[in-house]
Amino acid sequence: MTGLELRAAAACRFDALGLGEVMLRLDPGDRRIRTARHFDVWEGGGEYNVVRGLHKVFGHRSGIVTALADNEVGRLVADLISQGGVDTSLLRWVEYDGVGRQARNGLNFTERGFGVRGALGVSDRGHTAVGQLARGDVDWDHVFGELGARWLHTGGIFAALSASTPDVAEEAMSAARRHGTLVSYDLNFRPSLWQGIGGRTTAQQVNRRLAPLVDVMIGNEEDFVESLGFEVRGLDADFTNLDHGAFLAMIEDVVAAFPNLQVIATTLRGVASASRNDWSAIAWSKETGLVGSRRWDAMEIFDRVGGGDSFASGLIHGLLEGAPLDRAVQLGAAHGALAMTTPGDTSMATATEVDKLAKGASARVQR
Repeated sequence: MTGLELRAAAACRFDALGLGEVMLRLDPGDRRIRTARHFDVWEGGGEYNVVRGLHKVFGHRSGIVTALADNEVGRLVADLISQGGVDTSLLRWVEYDGVGRQARNGLNFTERGFGVRGALGVSDRGHTAVGQLARGDVDWDHVFGELGARWLHTGGIFAALSASTPDVAEEAMSAARRHGTLVSYDLNFRPSLWQGIGGRTTAQQVNRRLAPLVDVMIGNEEDFVESLGFEVRGLDADFTNLDHGAFLAMIEDVVAAFPNLQVIATTLRGVASASRNDWSAIAWSKETGLVGSRRWDAMEIFDRVGGGDSFASGLIHGLLEGAPLDRAVQLGAAHGALAMTTPGDTSMATATEVDKLAKGASARVQR
């Protein structure tokens, strides 16, 4: 058991809402960004990817709270969101001024990496429409009180977009808790997002301000160090080799600082190369203690972007279904593993595939 108290599904329009930016990802395939002559396009964003997976893979009623500049790029992103089945009724359209001086849509150029060449992301997201959101722009009491949502997911990427987005996150998370909606937060530390506004010092100030409003905290080895400022004993300089004992010791420090946290979860990744990673996950709750998933050694990766988001959606799916924490973390790890076998930020897995892999299925051909 996890001790999480969920609102009744019948009383809510949404099982899960995400708050965050949705960008247009431009993917050069097996080429480099600098040498590409054509790109595939996908939609993606740290918070969006989670609620998209919750709907597309697991069948939950998901929606996204975001903003887009009203031009052809924004309409393309909205169309891609709709193809993923995520509700867009809470999408805010912002007037486009012709060149994007006031508000624009975010672009994310991402190389998958291979072998000794790591994945590379180059985002172009300054002054985006969602970054202009400010306190009071969304009627959160209507969203959580009248419409109703069982779960809100947001995170450190949204909080890093502008000076106003931490205020919006705080307002949304406070309203969610006021109406009995559970809140998950993925720390998702991205150095490039914080480097121009104070780096890790600002990241820690913002994330520690929001942490008291979180029920389920998600991250990886690096996130808890860089985003919250906790020391993880025995962690390598490249943020690998976090073992269960080190994680449990860190949890004691995190919970002492933020006793509101009911579940803490992290992926564990050992990077042999961009194409081969060790992959597993562990999670903790007050009622259950520490549990872990199975471990995939030297797992082959096609596109690692979105693996952590798919872990989060699998974990949240398990928690929404009332599964024990060990089952939820298995689902999260399996979903993350499957998501990294296909291109794009978002998962192409099915719930059946996730369930089979979580129970130990192999990669033998199916026919």
